[in-house]
Amino acid sequence: MKKLYSILILGLTLFTACTTDFEDLNTNPNAPVNVQPGLLLRQVIYDFGEQMSYEGFAAGDLLSQHRTALDFNLFDRHALKSPQLGGNPWPVFYTNLRDNEILLKQAQRVETFRVYEGPALILKAYMAQGLTDLFGDVPYFEAFNGIDGTVTAAYDAQEDIYLAEGGILDNLDKGIAALEAYQGAVALEGDLLFSGNLENWGKFANSLKLKALMRISGREDVAAQIAAIYAEGNFIASNADNATFDFTASAPNSFRFAQLRAGDFNNFVLSETMEDILKELNDDRIAVFFRPFANSTSGDFNGLINGINASQTSIEPANFSLAGTLFREHTADLNANFMTAWETHFILAEAAAKGYINADGANLYNTGVTQAFEYWLTDLPANYLAGPAAYNAPGTTPVQQIITQKWIANIINGYEGWIEWRRTGFPAFKPVAASLNDGKIPVRMPYPAEEEALNADHYRQAAQATNGNSLDTHVWWDN
Repeated sequence: MKKLYSILILGLTLFTACTTDFEDLNTNPNAPVNVQPGLLLRQVIYDFGEQMSYEGFAAGDLLSQHRTALDFNLFDRHALKSPQLGGNPWPVFYTNLRDNEILLKQAQRVETFRVYEGPALILKAYMAQGLTDLFGDVPYFEAFNGIDGTVTAAYDAQEDIYLAEGGILDNLDKGIAALEAYQGAVALEGDLLFSGNLENWGKFANSLKLKALMRISGREDVAAQIAAIYAEGNFIASNADNATFDFTASAPNSFRFAQLRAGDFNNFVLSETMEDILKELNDDRIAVFFRPFANSTSGDFNGLINGINASQTSIEPANFSLAGTLFREHTADLNANFMTAWETHFILAEAAAKGYINADGANLYNTGVTQAFEYWLTDLPANYLAGPAAYNAPGTTPVQQIITQKWIANIINGYEGWIEWRRTGFPAFKPVAASLNDGKIPVRMPYPAEEEALNADHYRQAAQATNGNSLDTHVWWDN
């Protein structure tokens, strides 16, 4: 049978997850271009959001030191080439980028599907940023043409993925232009993020531009571009406009960890790093994110150092705080997060603190904190922003405070907490207890083993550029 998919995602089918709203399709699986665009848009948004939320809980939060694992924890010990319950985001990105490319080509070729062009370009930029931020140089410009016969793809430089034509920033600009140019009457269907509201897609794109520009601000002069977006004001400014979708209270669309056996869910507990930071800030969100540990007689929370050697360390699970009911019993209140008002305001607060925009950094920061508490269903204590969490709290810097608050709110948001730590060094992470990476916290994800087997020539070049596919080789924007 003709090879229709890039070997980067060989064996993965178009529909890797489903929702109760999907219709049964009598569709040739080898001709996914025939899928209706509304169903395809819905599939990409749902599958990526669901899978990256799972990855966030099971792996991203370990690297971010939000939580730690009691067992099956080679990943928590930084053996990142040994994913266990999570830690393999590569196929998540490539499957959904491929399916999104099918949607994009439909929109560009068929006039009645033109309304999908802007959202598809924006989603391509969003997912491409997540991919390259994790791995560095990756197959990109040739990587999503499997249905046209491309079997292997060269690795592209991260700098080009961000800055070149067809890259992240260019596709965001093109996506905005496509939204503004659309004059048709066909409604956008399958839109789990904004229910077809194209204006909100434009705000989403501009918030993503702010995020991308800040991410590369250590390598590029981005001040003028950030200032222009801020002056225009067309970005996600309130939680009502967040790029998120709700999980449901029961299968199949609840948060996946709510459906797994209790032993898997109970394997993940509060990290000592997260415990220390939340308690130092007197942060009530600890009771939303985690439960008091079972052996507590006072309703207290207790964290565990990341990366224990489970084969040599005896741990009593009842002595440590499990994930909160939001992640199991009450998942109808949980969101899959693509982009939010609080993240946007934290980016703008950082821009103000660094002099990129003429704005009140403290006010932007306070707004972001307030929105993050609201997002996580927690009342903001009256004195919270006047205490250790204050923008100018003694012994801190504004950027430290901004990134720490962003890190707290980014729990289960893919790998964002770890990525921002790599960019800024905040908050301070603790050494893991039994490191399998020579005591060093990784600064990139390794290319998966199947790449070495299936894309050998291009993989060898990429591995050479990363010191043998090392976890300790910084990506372009992190140099």
